[in-house]
Amino acid sequence: MKQIETEVVIIGGGATGAGVLRDCALRGMRAILVEKDDIANGTTGRNHGLMHSGARYAVTDQHSAVECIKENRILRKIAGHCIEETDGLFITLPEDELSFQDKFISACHSAGISAEPLTPAEALRIEPNVNPQLLGAVRVPDGTIDPFRLTASSILDAEEYGGRLMNYIRVTGLIIDNGRVCGVHCINVKTGEAVDIRALQVVNAAGIWGQQIAEYADLSIRMFPAKGSLLIVDYRINSMVINRCRKPADADILVPGDTISLIGTTSEKVPYQDIENIRVNPDEVETLLTEGTKLCPIMAQTRVLRAYCGVRPLVSLGNDSSGRNISRGIVLVDHGEADALPGLITITGGKLMTSRLMAEMATDAVAKNLGNSSRCETAEKPLPGARGQQAEIHAPKVSIPVSGSAKYRHGERAASFLSDDQKQNAIICECEMVTRGEIEYAVNNLNAKNLVDLRRRTRIGMGPCQGEMCSCRAAGIVSEMTHSDNSENALDSIGEFLQERWKGVRPVLWGDAMCEADFSYWLYDNLLGYNQLQSIPAPVSEQLCTEQLSTEQKSIAAVESV
Repeated sequence: MKQIETEVVIIGGGATGAGVLRDCALRGMRAILVEKDDIANGTTGRNHGLMHSGARYAVTDQHSAVECIKENRILRKIAGHCIEETDGLFITLPEDELSFQDKFISACHSAGISAEPLTPAEALRIEPNVNPQLLGAVRVPDGTIDPFRLTASSILDAEEYGGRLMNYIRVTGLIIDNGRVCGVHCINVKTGEAVDIRALQVVNAAGIWGQQIAEYADLSIRMFPAKGSLLIVDYRINSMVINRCRKPADADILVPGDTISLIGTTSEKVPYQDIENIRVNPDEVETLLTEGTKLCPIMAQTRVLRAYCGVRPLVSLGNDSSGRNISRGIVLVDHGEADALPGLITITGGKLMTSRLMAEMATDAVAKNLGNSSRCETAEKPLPGARGQQAEIHAPKVSIPVSGSAKYRHGERAASFLSDDQKQNAIICECEMVTRGEIEYAVNNLNAKNLVDLRRRTRIGMGPCQGEMCSCRAAGIVSEMTHSDNSENALDSIGEFLQERWKGVRPVLWGDAMCEADFSYWLYDNLLGYNQLQSIPAPVSEQLCTEQLSTEQKSIAAVESV
């Protein structure tokens, strides 16, 4: 068994766990983060990437609204390469109450959020695709944020200050000696090797999986999993975030993100034992399309690329077993104070928007227990890449779209892989303008170990073709850099990537999406020899017949019409 010692071990590689690792490293603490999969693979990577201004919560939750606008302003300063300052519109449609607008504006101003009322003509001028039947609109400082980039940048900064990431390491238990948590038992999910990490403090930042971690110490943190589903359309149909000006409801946010747009989310409570096996159901797809079209009618003529869902880590505290006391705020528990079990801290609840604040709160608790008096700097110190707008990057041998995309994703760090080398500048993903040099940077500096990891670091395969033409080339490069057995691992990487794509495509199989899915199958299975892989999905039409999905009828009809 492998033995490691450190001061702090953090469980969970989402935005909050990555933030705790960064905060610990900046304060001079030796820290290790363990994650059972890739970073940002859980709830962090399964939301709509909305950089809340807090306006959405202004009427119903002033505390959350104030938290959001404060963190919104901080992220604009420290994470410029992760965000896009699009602004947002809260629109009132004929079926909504226009009187709610005054209440909304007043609540925004009370929370310190700017809220500018617009006439329908003014709203249509700045967002031409918004529903022309709108009765009014309010402009707020919403924006978009890339959760993958935010998490990877936090990890990169932490590593440069001595922090360590151990991904694909699953926690199997807590080390408890003499009534104190002293570390974690782990297993490497790739090799099966057992690993014990001893630490003075353990931070449970595992999100919805935090309940399982607490149960290793016979502690009770009752989570109330709420599934949220979203759809991605194949190009950017709106330039601003568009919300409905009413109390929060299903499918009332349309978010532009890089080259695409996303509509979300739904909200459905699911049994805790099902959190690993959630999927988007047909009713949710119908609701998302219907409500999304009300925000932007052009969505009705837009191809849906894929669907995905995540689980919100809602928490119920105290003895309430009914679920009425569910908290959507931040929950910090020092189990030394709450349960007489020192050495363990749980941070959960909250939102992506408040992940930096959650990390600061958890790290404050760790520092207090370790007698570390260093102050938190994460609200002032920019993340790696955040100075991109001020950076002069000289790359005369690459086109402006390529250098612009690289700088957009990695800020000033793009200078390290944009070069005069023709091989490095070769474009691997045409949709997202990803070069070989950027792939090598992601593998060497951002802990990308396979094609699925690479997608989260570079957006490779996230564009309109969904990896149709670039996955083979990219898998070969990743495998060449990470394994000696090149061909076999490259095939495995492609197989895993295609399976992930398939999960997202399956709920929206009709029309063009159906045709492309079948084309992908026959391309990889027949033309490129994909049948060498062990887990070969059956042809799309066969899977649909077997599973009897309600989307089947639409799919078959679409194929027949073609």
